[in-house]
Amino acid sequence: MTDQSFMREALSEAKIAFAKGEIPIGAVIVRKGQIIARSHNRREELADPTAHAEILVMREAGKTLGGWRLPDTTLYVTIEPCPMCAGALVQARVSRIVYGAPDSKAGAVASLYTIPVDERLNHRLEVTGGVLAEEAADIMRLFFKNRRKKQLNS
Repeated sequence: MTDQSFMREALSEAKIAFAKGEIPIGAVIVRKGQIIARSHNRREELADPTAHAEILVMREAGKTLGGWRLPDTTLYVTIEPCPMCAGALVQARVSRIVYGAPDSKAGAVASLYTIPVDERLNHRLEVTGGVLAEEAADIMRLFFKNRRKKQLNS
């Protein structure tokens, strides 16, 4: 499978989040060409500020692999990770991150910060951005357009 194929799987997770009223971000973790974990944002559902797609998918992958280190894995996520998630990716020793759309307000991979490639940290990740970026951005735009519409009608 290609980066685009795995990103489509992450987009499927984002659509699940959208349907639940969660900010539509989805993620999958791949190892040796197989998806070993998948998740989406669940902050509202779990009443947990850390329940971002990336954190949840790393927790699931850790259970699958039997430890907190996630070597030789690639995380695919629809939107550029925030500082919390980018830091967790470094701590988990993920090998590579592939993201869809950049996040100019909170992105910590390339937009505001470059945590995964910061040479001062003990681990660095390979980074690929912009994979199916328009599709990822479109679902976010639709989500927030609908949210604003609901707020105006309340």
